[in-house]
Amino acid sequence: MTDDAPLTRILADELTTRSLSRRSLLRGSALGLVAGGVLLSGCSASGSGARASASPGSLPTTLEAQLNIYNWAQYDDPALVKAFGKAFGPSIQIDTYDSNEAMIAKLAAAQGTSGYDVVVPTGSYVPQLIANKMLMRLDKALLPNLASVDPRFLAQSWDPANEFTVCKDWGSTGYLYDKTVIKRPMATWADFVEAARNEASGSTAVLAEAPEMVGIYFWAHGIRWTTEAKADLDAAEAFFVNDFAQHVKAFDSYPAIKLAQGGYALAQAWNGDARQGLLASKDPGRYAWVLAGPKTELWMDNWAVVVGAKHPVAAHAWINYVLDPKHSLADMSYHGYNTGVRGIEASAKAAGLKYLDLIFFTPDQLAMLETGAINSAEQRLLDIYNKTKAKAG
Repeated sequence: MTDDAPLTRILADELTTRSLSRRSLLRGSALGLVAGGVLLSGCSASGSGARASASPGSLPTTLEAQLNIYNWAQYDDPALVKAFGKAFGPSIQIDTYDSNEAMIAKLAAAQGTSGYDVVVPTGSYVPQLIANKMLMRLDKALLPNLASVDPRFLAQSWDPANEFTVCKDWGSTGYLYDKTVIKRPMATWADFVEAARNEASGSTAVLAEAPEMVGIYFWAHGIRWTTEAKADLDAAEAFFVNDFAQHVKAFDSYPAIKLAQGGYALAQAWNGDARQGLLASKDPGRYAWVLAGPKTELWMDNWAVVVGAKHPVAAHAWINYVLDPKHSLADMSYHGYNTGVRGIEASAKAAGLKYLDLIFFTPDQLAMLETGAINSAEQRLLDIYNKTKAKAG
């Protein structure tokens, strides 16, 4: 992304809630993060209760002894989490969820007693969380590093005054392919479909997400992703069930590392996950990434503090810590998504980070991105996905 890219216009588009997640749980990690709960302890000798508390509006010098984060898996640099615990004292518990719906359902059932302090909702779900009083208003006096966030990533439609949320990162979806199998140039979703039907037949993975999978057809045929037209949905179902399903090997929301290990020849993937796959590959030059046109997806995830949080000072301190440009760069290099912090692209280039074209998009690429929405087609998309999966076997 260039500094003068028209990002405000794109991200400020109305995002309404979708009831389907944009990615599934990222399973496994050589760094020891385990889905369902990983404890990363700081140097505090105190195991429970508050070490100290800061009054509203003041910067804390000491924090509560615990911080409980509810987040997507493999979404924060473990070294950064440990460094925060060492610097400020809290023991940090990270539990993971595989969808926004799972996170919201757990918070709703707990009614303010979930035990979590920090959550990371996708932007389109924020209005629902706010309306149901699940998010605490941020104490911006405890977030001086909010000034480090590029203004283009603030004041989004779901939280115009950033009263409840602040950008964690944002990204899109495209695909990776094995150039030893698919030897022709690839640039569009139509190219993806053609390769899946031919060279990559039986070795293609699509995301395990209904809107994104069905989006392949809409994007390839110049149909708006949020279409509700019966004719469009009927055509998409006929395509996936009667044609495309037979070529699909897997429905996988974290396919990049498997592809880089020879598991697939072609895989729809989130841009950050695709970067992780290339970094993990022994022969990355064998694979190519495509942010496919003519249109594809845009999403943003956000830091937020939970109503009923028992460790709100530590929660704000963690968010403030990650918004520090140096720490933001470290986190971005781990998960591979643009964090929206000022100057992050220049910092990444200076640090010599690899595959920056998978993180920072050009103005032309930004113009390709479109947001999803909940509408009358929601259940139909899920039906198409389930029928396709059943037909694929």
